[in-house]
Amino acid sequence: MAETILLVEDDRDISEMVSGHLESEGFRVDKAFDGEEARRLFSRNRYDLLLLDLMLPVVGGMDLLQEFRRESLVPVLILSAKGGDVDKALGLGFGADDYLAKPFSLIELTARVKAAIRRSKQYSRTAVPDSDRTIRVFDLVIDPDNFSVVKGGTEIRLTAKEFAILSLIATHPNRVFTKAQLYESVWNEVYYGDENVINVHMRRLREKIEDDPSDPRYIKTLWGIGYKLGDR
Repeated sequence: MAETILLVEDDRDISEMVSGHLESEGFRVDKAFDGEEARRLFSRNRYDLLLLDLMLPVVGGMDLLQEFRRESLVPVLILSAKGGDVDKALGLGFGADDYLAKPFSLIELTARVKAAIRRSKQYSRTAVPDSDRTIRVFDLVIDPDNFSVVKGGTEIRLTAKEFAILSLIATHPNRVFTKAQLYESVWNEVYYGDENVINVHMRRLREKIEDDPSDPRYIKTLWGIGYKLGDR
């Protein structure tokens, strides 16, 4: 069955161009031209990916992103003419998985769409729990088979990338990961020095798992070097 994408883009020329190209690549694409229409479609259908413009009529893209993220872990790729670092950081901070500034290459868009869906499926697969694979870090219990994290008996909802970062560091307790190594391992792409992506995801992850994100216990920062698992 073809993966289904919700494309939220108010520019009809761009919408037709993107949807036509993705459909030629084998995807099914639903189109919304404003935030309210996107809400209706998202509430009625199951999607494998959301392509979201930020500057939308009726309901803004950032507001939609926050709403969708509260109820779903579907991967979100932002498409926006607002390509500054602040806007990228805001989008990623509100729960987006990736950010592509306009104008963009359809080839790059397709590659990012496929990578985001592949990662999402990789980390959302369910399997018979294997107690030997459960990772414990203090009172944090990470189950890589069920894509779940439990802290003190309470489940913590992580996005696919947050879970990937945590799992990678937790399964290599003695290793220090540079930002480049984290990015290339989790995003499966060459790292070009965009620290904002790593910084935002790490901050978001720490806000969810740490008692005090400013004094992290589970993931330590080695300034000027990278990150490592806290001492058990």
